[in-house]
Amino acid sequence: MIWSLVHLLLNAFLFALLAHIVLSWFPPSGPGALDTIRLVLQRITEPVLGPIRRLIPGVRLGGIGLDLSPLIVFLVIEVLLQVLPN
Repeated sequence: MIWSLVHLLLNAFLFALLAHIVLSWFPPSGPGALDTIRLVLQRITEPVLGPIRRLIPGVRLGGIGLDLSPLIVFLVIEVLLQVLPN
């Protein structure tokens, strides 16, 4: 029972992280529903991404910066989902 809840929470976090990543590709359009969703997703994901971002800085690819923290979190959560009992 408890492991089912843990799996559910980890999957919900993965969904929020994916939505946060997709919304980060688009510039903020000012106050509105989309901006509110963006802020909520940021509040959910930043407590996990922030410490990882401080440990592992972004990679510079020419004029573009690539943040690796979401990829690391995805991999860690996927490993946890495979290792934890169902």
